[in-house]
Amino acid sequence: MTIQLNETHDAGLRSWVGSANDAQCDFPIQNLPYGVFRSSGSAEAFRIGVAIGDQILDLKAAHAAGIFATLKSPQFDQAIASASLNALMDLGNTTWGILRLLLSRALREGSPQQTSLQAALIAQADAEYALPAQIGDYTDFYTSIHHATAVGKLFRPDNPLLPNYKWVPIGYHGRSSSIGVSGQRFRRPLGQTMPPNAATPVFGPAKRMDYELEIGIFIGNGNAPGDAINIEEAESHVFGLCLLNDWSARDMQAWEYQPLGPFLAKNFASTISPWIVTLEALAPYRHPWQRETTDPQPLAYLESPELRQHGAFDVELEVLLQTKTMREQGLAAQRLSLSNFRHSYWSVSQLVAHHTVNGCNLRAGDLLGSGTQSGPTPEEAGSLLELTAGGKQALTLANGEQRVFIEDGDTIIMRGWTQKPGLPRIGFGEVAGTLLPARSV
Repeated sequence: MTIQLNETHDAGLRSWVGSANDAQCDFPIQNLPYGVFRSSGSAEAFRIGVAIGDQILDLKAAHAAGIFATLKSPQFDQAIASASLNALMDLGNTTWGILRLLLSRALREGSPQQTSLQAALIAQADAEYALPAQIGDYTDFYTSIHHATAVGKLFRPDNPLLPNYKWVPIGYHGRSSSIGVSGQRFRRPLGQTMPPNAATPVFGPAKRMDYELEIGIFIGNGNAPGDAINIEEAESHVFGLCLLNDWSARDMQAWEYQPLGPFLAKNFASTISPWIVTLEALAPYRHPWQRETTDPQPLAYLESPELRQHGAFDVELEVLLQTKTMREQGLAAQRLSLSNFRHSYWSVSQLVAHHTVNGCNLRAGDLLGSGTQSGPTPEEAGSLLELTAGGKQALTLANGEQRVFIEDGDTIIMRGWTQKPGLPRIGFGEVAGTLLPARSV
């Protein structure tokens, strides 16, 4: 987990792609996140790209231009030409670091490769995206103690935070097949719910639809079955982070979650941002990871000096809502909350170490969800369940509409970024998804 800064982090670097030099740009040359794209509306094969300013650099075309000559090998050639990031993820962090350096040098002002790379650019506005990787397995964790406590009070007023929470990272295995990329549109799910004071459950569309503001953690190269990834090496197995909205049907969840946890309330859709921001790009924006002295301290396999020094990520996380009416009237989305990933009770490295300590093998492209990232104050809540006190306090929007839970036609937008004085803004772009009416029963 040793944090090493290098020339790619130089705050003075500027790109020959002019839009990357805008102070409010999510994708300056110090970022260089990865995604999978093609020209919008085309029948082209999807291919790997890197975001730079408001453009995308086509890595297959850049490789043909010779900028990755020092990495050339059958494995690398195949990875760069792939329609997903899995093979590149599997090559490991040494290759990722060299590739980032070569990209940084090629995209800087004054680069002799500018002329040969101009034709390898496409505007982000002219692109459409696929999932950045084939996600084999998906695990969702529960790392915000503020969210866990707030939700626990709603479901279990007398026992909001279960005793294991402060000892073990809690998670459940989710459904990778229903994960989509930003722009996902999905139907309101059908299922069983138990109405208040009813004697028997009913079947029909979920009524309490919600979002969950999360960080997604993409695994790079994995581990063999039976092996464990120790906490000191955990981050070398992480390719990068993205934004994740783990949609939830709260009324279905309340009925089904005991004794085995979430099922149909969460497996109908999850949406991720198209861009994966590497841990190397985030290196200058790390914070010490802290645990209250009055809380249980982590067991040895979840503890390290490096974790305490810089195990937390200072990433601002924003949620916005645009209703169907707002869209029709040309009104911008309205902010609902603003939180930060640094509030997470468990760190990225602890999640990887815990997931594998029993010998579970992770594979390139596996996705871990952080769980809803709520902060310590009410306005930092990462779900409507918290913002509306379990549906008891409606939110009034600027146009006069009210929301308790998500209505059909609503679009939820999440954004993430990190910034420090003297350093550029490193952004995650955004993840957007829209709820459609339920199918006919």
